[in-house]
Amino acid sequence: MANVAAKREISSAESEGLSREAKRAKGDDKNGEEGGNESEWENVLSTFTTSSVLSDSAREKIMFVHGKIDDRDAVVVLEKTPIREDSLAELFSGSKLRLEMRNDIYSSYRLQAPPHLNEIKTTVVCPATEKHVKKYQRQESFLVEETGEDYRSVTLPYIQEQSLSLQWVYNILERKAEADRIVHDDPDPEVGFVLLPDLKWDQKQVDDLYLIAIARQKDIKSLRDLSSQHLPLLQNIFQRGKEAILQRYNLPTRKLRVYLHYQPSYYHLHVHFTKLGYDAPGCGVERAHLLSDVIQNLQTDPQFYKTRTLCFPLRADDGLLGRFQEAGRL
Repeated sequence: MANVAAKREISSAESEGLSREAKRAKGDDKNGEEGGNESEWENVLSTFTTSSVLSDSAREKIMFVHGKIDDRDAVVVLEKTPIREDSLAELFSGSKLRLEMRNDIYSSYRLQAPPHLNEIKTTVVCPATEKHVKKYQRQESFLVEETGEDYRSVTLPYIQEQSLSLQWVYNILERKAEADRIVHDDPDPEVGFVLLPDLKWDQKQVDDLYLIAIARQKDIKSLRDLSSQHLPLLQNIFQRGKEAILQRYNLPTRKLRVYLHYQPSYYHLHVHFTKLGYDAPGCGVERAHLLSDVIQNLQTDPQFYKTRTLCFPLRADDGLLGRFQEAGRL
C-alpha cells in the first residue's frame, strides 16, 4: 500500500515498504528539479539532531533515523553500499587493518578503507510529516486476501480517498526531472514507457541492478486495472526493457527478474527489473508478480486480475488494513 513501509530483516513484508518509500520521498522532494552534472558536496546534515531510530536492519545494513534539521522534522535513511569488484585492488592496497583474532590459518581484522570507498548512501526527507515517520517505524504485518469484490468495495474507495500525488512520476515522464538518468524512452502514448534506475541502486555494479519501467498511460493504477487490452503495453515493456538493459549493462534476459508489485507503492503502472540473485526489497511471493506470468494470465483470461483473489501484506498501522477490519474481511 502507499503507506506501507518497514524493512526485510524486520520482516519481508515490512522491508519492501521502507526502500520504496525512501525512493518515493526523493522523487517528491525533487519537485521537478532536474539533476544535471554531478552536484557538489553538501553539508545538509550538519545541524541534524537525532530523536530516535525508527527501524534498522543489520543484515541489509540500513537504518532509518528520525530527527530535526533546523527545527524541521526530518527522516534520514542511511545505507551501506555494496563492495565493487573494480575497487578491490585499491581497497586492498590502500586500507589499514587491525588484528582482532588469529587462530591457526584464520585471522580476523578490522579494515579501515579509504573514505571514497566507504561511502554511505543517504536519503533525506525534510520536512517530514507524521505520516512519513510512521511509514518508517517498525510495525507488525498481516497478510490480506483481497477478492475482486473486496477491491471494488474496500480497496479502490480507499485509494481514491488518499489523493496521493504522482507529480514526481509525471516529472519523469515529461523529462522535467531525472532526464539524465533515463536508460530507455519510448514516447508512444499507448505502449510507451520510461526505463530508469531505481533510487535504491547506486549504478556502480550490476550485482544489485534495479530499474523501473514507468508506463506512459496514466489511467492504469495497478495490477487490478489490467486486461487483455493492455497486452501490447506489457509485452513492449517486457521486450524493450530487457533489450535496453542488455545493451546498457550487458545483462542477458536469463539473469533478470521482471515483476509488478501488488499492492504497489504508488498507483501508476510500473514494472521492476532486478538482477536474478539480488534479494531486492519486495521480490517475495506475497507481493511480486512476474510480468511473464501476468502476460500469460491475461492471454488465458482477459479479466484475470479483475476477478482473482490476490494476497498482499499490510502493516498494522495501514489505513487499508483498518478498512478490511471494518468490512469484516479480517
